[in-house]
Amino acid sequence: MRLLDRMLRSFVRTGSLTVIAPDGRAEVHAGAPGPVVSIRLTDPALYRTLFFNPELKAGEAYMDGTLVVEEGSIRDLLMIFALNRDHLRSQPLQKAVRDTYKRLRKLGSRNTLKRSRSNVAHHYDLSNELYRLFLDDDLHYSCAYFQTPDDTLEAAQQNKLRHIAAKLDLRPGQRILDIGCGWGGMALYLAAVADVEVVGVTLSVEQHALATERAVARGLGDRVRFELKDYRDVQGPFDRIVSIGMFEHVGVSQHQEFFAKVSALLGDGGVALIHTIGRMGGPGSISPWFRKYIFPGAHVPAVSEFSAAAESAKLWITDIEILRRHYAETLKHWEARFRLHRDAAETMFDARFCRMWEFYLIAGEIGFRYGKQMVIQMQLAKAGDALPITRDYLVEAERRLLSAPLR
Repeated sequence: MRLLDRMLRSFVRTGSLTVIAPDGRAEVHAGAPGPVVSIRLTDPALYRTLFFNPELKAGEAYMDGTLVVEEGSIRDLLMIFALNRDHLRSQPLQKAVRDTYKRLRKLGSRNTLKRSRSNVAHHYDLSNELYRLFLDDDLHYSCAYFQTPDDTLEAAQQNKLRHIAAKLDLRPGQRILDIGCGWGGMALYLAAVADVEVVGVTLSVEQHALATERAVARGLGDRVRFELKDYRDVQGPFDRIVSIGMFEHVGVSQHQEFFAKVSALLGDGGVALIHTIGRMGGPGSISPWFRKYIFPGAHVPAVSEFSAAAESAKLWITDIEILRRHYAETLKHWEARFRLHRDAAETMFDARFCRMWEFYLIAGEIGFRYGKQMVIQMQLAKAGDALPITRDYLVEAERRLLSAPLR
């Protein structure tokens, strides 16, 4: 108890955190004005585990109900962490823990074919009905693109589709591969606005079944095909490749393998657009709580890692765009919708799962709003002359797509 109290005294420089022990004793740790939170620890063992690994054990304790927020909210508690994280991570023990995670990040994200399937099933095969509770109507589970603060989630996701489609510089008759196609939204959009053939691949059984069903329902089954397949098993060539929200699951050990495969799959004039969560400030490691409970095997790349791996495959990096606050706004919408339908989620799963999901969505939003998280969109080409030499075509393409009739 004394060690944890001492750590919290040096940690909380902004806001106020009161920790109530199982016997009712309370310790207040306060700094400059900020969020005010009181938590009750119901298990004495938490003093030891929180001291040695707070970034993992605080989330676990909240899920288990042994860390109870009595004043403020879980959002306020996570805000206190966000505002003071540097004071925690600079402490010798916590710095040593994080350095260990960084050294082991390649082992934790060495994603073989078998492990990749297991990792995908862990998160994406939970239930299509769960995702319907909080995603937009078209089921896009990735960062939206907010052109105005007043955009609805549905509008922002459509903005994202147009933005990416414009970067693909589509031409009639092209063959397109969507790596990690989710529930098929991007593939279906491309086939609906352009005279192209699209193949989507996913390792999620639930996503594959629903994406196939949606293609038939929209009358696009002749031009869109979804396969339950690892990208490493796909055969080309393709004129265009798109991948949204999948690269962060590739694993740092497989970065070069991924881009080598993209290069091999692209035809001579081919273009790819990779959209992934990223981080500023150089290579790091994913939160141990997120790795264990949400995205096992994941690695959030720095631009330097991402670009070096693309360069190793002798691909032209023709455009990089960094989306900063867009994912924070996306997650804010998701969390509000999840909260609205929490009773339904608890019926599907249980209260512990709902606390885990709540923690995930709020921590994610705060990470993108105040931390080092961002989204990278990198456009790649097989040849230097595969795309126009100015970026004007992007604006013109988005304007055309805005008014393009859906086929």
